[in-house]
Amino acid sequence: MQDSIQKIEIYTDGACKGNPGVGGWGALVQYEGHTCELFGGAENTTNNQMELMAAIRALEALASLPLAEPFRVHLFTDSQYVQKGICEWMENWKKRGWRTADRKPVKNESLWKTLDQLSQRYPVEWCWVRGHAGHNGNERADALANRGVESVRSTEGRGASEG
Repeated sequence: MQDSIQKIEIYTDGACKGNPGVGGWGALVQYEGHTCELFGGAENTTNNQMELMAAIRALEALASLPLAEPFRVHLFTDSQYVQKGICEWMENWKKRGWRTADRKPVKNESLWKTLDQLSQRYPVEWCWVRGHAGHNGNERADALANRGVESVRSTEGRGASEG
């Protein structure tokens, strides 16, 4: 009997109230009928940083889940910055020493490097979905990202945030 490949679906989103400002990230991980919801935030961040953090935290979480190999990850993001960055731009950034086509440093380089390392651990298909278009997984990731914003706002002054 041939084993089938387990499919893991991840939906990620970032939110920022002000840009820069208080931000949050959210991720919904679904596998074999199970759901894992993740969120967090930071006091002084950008929307793009939160979009990247959502993907990073979701991929990091895979190590702690009881997953049977082989599996394939389908990561859905409404951020063209993340999807194009990982699928189209990163190869050339690395060839140029983490510089853009006009030789400027890549913004959010450390986050991109972390995402690059994590995406090499797992077979990931990066999928773009239109945000706020009624896609259930994306809508839930958006709600989690906003929950991340609220978690930072509720702890401001106490220093308890993740970024």
